[in-house]
Amino acid sequence: MSRKLISFDWAIKKLLRSKANFGILEGFLSELLKFDIKILEVLESESNPDYLSDKFNRVDLKAKDQQGNIIIVEVQYSYESDYLQRILFGVSKTITEHLKEGDPYEAITKVISVNLLYFNLGIGTDYIYKGCTDFVGIHNNDQLKLSKKQQQKFEQKTIPQLFPEYYLININRFNDVAKDTLDEWIFFLKNEEIKEDFSAKGLLEAKEKLDLMKLPPEQRQAYEIYQDDLHYQASMFESNYGEGYLDAIHETVLRMHKKGLDIEMIAEIAGIAQNDVKNILN
Repeated sequence: MSRKLISFDWAIKKLLRSKANFGILEGFLSELLKFDIKILEVLESESNPDYLSDKFNRVDLKAKDQQGNIIIVEVQYSYESDYLQRILFGVSKTITEHLKEGDPYEAITKVISVNLLYFNLGIGTDYIYKGCTDFVGIHNNDQLKLSKKQQQKFEQKTIPQLFPEYYLININRFNDVAKDTLDEWIFFLKNEEIKEDFSAKGLLEAKEKLDLMKLPPEQRQAYEIYQDDLHYQASMFESNYGEGYLDAIHETVLRMHKKGLDIEMIAEIAGIAQNDVKNILN
């Protein structure tokens, strides 16, 4: 029987900053980025208060890996229409902070921005999106490539490897069916539990170290207060904004259905799950 585990955002705030627990974060990032990550250190970041309302409902962790990349991990609960611009600002700020005065541009550090979103950002049917920078010819549609000399100088093979990468993980869009090891992590992020047959990197360690019942009494109490505050914030959002938003989605779905659009198309345009569309139409 599965045990209730500490949520990943709380773990980031309280546990994953310790070198003894780096294996959990390394496992998640390795499954996401598709290469083995070794965290060398957690860098100084914005302070993280115990209550969501004090910090715009987000949690930040900034770490440096064995390749010198800086990885930013954020958890975001409340909807922000300009969230894409905010993560662009965060990455840009990190780049400038870690470029010493007088350093050449080739010393710019690669930044990887990982965003765990508990709201639907934009319109789409997937639950994981990756963004990177590429240059494509407007006449010949060819991809600009690094010269051999540039590859040797930068120790990278392609231009996108020089630029920041962005990962948007829409947790609520995940259908709870784990088809691979990354999905096993997404299942944990959504449900705060790990199934017995899961084998993704870091999950076994997470299952052992993030067991709620193993927290000291004072930390368990602080965690419960944090969770209560999280539920309160969600309730306030629903009361002040959510009902009108849901009403608007409901009306939009009905109008599109009357115009003859199928469920798949309605879901894509409205940015909601197909099951949600079916529930509205029923």
